[in-house]
Amino acid sequence: MKDPFAGAEPKNGVRQVMIRDPFWDPLREIIRSRAIPYQWLALNDALPGTEPSGCLRNFRIAAGKETGEHHGFVFQDSDASKWLEGVAYSLLSHPDPELERKADEAVETMISAQQPDGYLNTYYTITAPDRRFTNLRDNHELYCLGHMIEAAVAYHRATGKTALLEAAERYADLADRTFGPEPEKKHGYPGHPEAELALIRLYAHTGKEKYLRLARYFVEARGREPLYFREEERLNGNGRYYFADGPLGYAYCQADRPVEEQQEAEGHAVRAMYLYSAMADLARLTGDPGLRAACRRLWNSVTERRMYITGGIGSSPYGEAFTFDYDLPNDTAYAETCAAIGLVFFARRMLLLEPEGKYADVLERALYNCVLSGMQLDGQRFFYVNPLEVLPEACSRDNAKRHVQYRRQPWFGCACCPPNLVRLLMSLEDYLYSVSESRVYIHLYLSGEAEFRLPGGTLRLDCRTEYPWAGRILYSLHADAPVRAELALRLPAWSPRFALLVNGEKAAYRTEKGYLILDRTWAEGDRIELELELRPRLFAASPRVPEDAGKAAVVCGPLVYCAEEADNGAGLHRLSLDPSAEPAWDHHPEVPGKGKAVTVSGWRDRDWSGGESALYRPWGGPDRERVSIRLIPYYAWANRSPGEMRVWLRIG
Repeated sequence: MKDPFAGAEPKNGVRQVMIRDPFWDPLREIIRSRAIPYQWLALNDALPGTEPSGCLRNFRIAAGKETGEHHGFVFQDSDASKWLEGVAYSLLSHPDPELERKADEAVETMISAQQPDGYLNTYYTITAPDRRFTNLRDNHELYCLGHMIEAAVAYHRATGKTALLEAAERYADLADRTFGPEPEKKHGYPGHPEAELALIRLYAHTGKEKYLRLARYFVEARGREPLYFREEERLNGNGRYYFADGPLGYAYCQADRPVEEQQEAEGHAVRAMYLYSAMADLARLTGDPGLRAACRRLWNSVTERRMYITGGIGSSPYGEAFTFDYDLPNDTAYAETCAAIGLVFFARRMLLLEPEGKYADVLERALYNCVLSGMQLDGQRFFYVNPLEVLPEACSRDNAKRHVQYRRQPWFGCACCPPNLVRLLMSLEDYLYSVSESRVYIHLYLSGEAEFRLPGGTLRLDCRTEYPWAGRILYSLHADAPVRAELALRLPAWSPRFALLVNGEKAAYRTEKGYLILDRTWAEGDRIELELELRPRLFAASPRVPEDAGKAAVVCGPLVYCAEEADNGAGLHRLSLDPSAEPAWDHHPEVPGKGKAVTVSGWRDRDWSGGESALYRPWGGPDRERVSIRLIPYYAWANRSPGEMRVWLRIG
């Protein structure tokens, strides 16, 4: 079974989807030329002024090539796997012998630490070899296995090299011998989901059913009584569960009840997204109606009641978790970069399960905002947390906001986000299209070329667009012979009006779940033109979100905008938008990343007249001056001088 995103499958080491996009190409070139080499230095403890990663050194110690103690978190191995996966995608679109040499070096270092039975985890090999698989709740062995599998599959796709894939299969085979419903096996499952979706990917890549069965077991066993983590704690003398007495409990790791009974998105947001992604894959592959219903229910919980306008999720620093419906504070938002990446993974799999435009809308919103915000535009500093409102002084002096940063950081002790961001953005080819029989779905609008082998023949698409700065999207079609096929073009929810032409004339189409369906026989030279209404508009939040009452955000197509101190001066809380004013494009030369700014008319509250120093006084009506408020894309904030930032501004 091949990857359902058939258009993204490589042919002779070259992708059938190639991005040539004016927005994404410069960003991905920065990742290729700067972020990937920078992260290689980090993994090798060669970044001056940052805490050593210890990642690759841990493998050498575990292999007996060096002496020392394990450094970093129990999941430190996963940083190398995520980096390798990002490298693999980069090599698919941009062959680089020197980068491939470094990747081969990383592979050799990693697999040198593998034990004879297939086990590969440096934390336990170095610190407690007799305690393997005794604390699945906390210690991430299966999480690290999952990331190793994903790296192995990607690297095999890109290079044809089998060493890492063979090592990953040996470890996966050990997991299969160790875990399952059989009486002689452990009845456990990962505390941090990841192995589940990776095993499904390994099944898709190798066709070996045992990996699908193990993934299904891990998902279906989760949260059932007797609760494995509680039993594990008793049998192995593990330390007291950190969240046992708090509001999260075992919902922190989505293990408080079976997955098909879960009603709301709860617990650690990244863990939730990885679990839900695997559930959606299994629902598609097995046809399980209970899993499908649970995926829909949990999707709605996340996106309709617990998601920031930027696509950020997980509002609380306590457990990096969801809290309750409509609890979306801006200045203490956690909104971890990895959680937004996980939401993109979940959205992709929901598109495969049941193609609907709403899934692609959220995928795009998270991708262009909360995900992209996670990296500075030089590729060498990163956000872990993505707030929607920042006052620098509060970040340093208010303990409740100490997790919020107003500058991106060069690296982290827990460095899950930087390589995770790289592997996603270098694999964008896999997110643009999907194929179902004779229908090609177009989910995202990026310039480039794509080739699809359909029952009626081979069809090639050449897309040209200035998206997200303009709403005009052109497709040129190429076919050696006429091909009967349906093309399904997503109509974003933010575009209330559109125009669709085929060969310069109005086209017959039908709408279906957020897509415009063109059903015809396509021939060489056919052209499609889709014009979306892409203009800056004011958006309001639900009245149930108390933090955003009486406020608005500026949104243009997939992009959310924000005000920065660099453009508007200090005291952004004094600004208010004029609801009768139409936001307009502003070709401001200082916007980071050569993006487009937006201006909108509004007001700034004045200081009290006469130098009055009282903290309070009787209300005397508004005292303000008319100003032009400049906003930049949210992903570009904190790329200039440090200062305040706000997404939501007062109205009127």
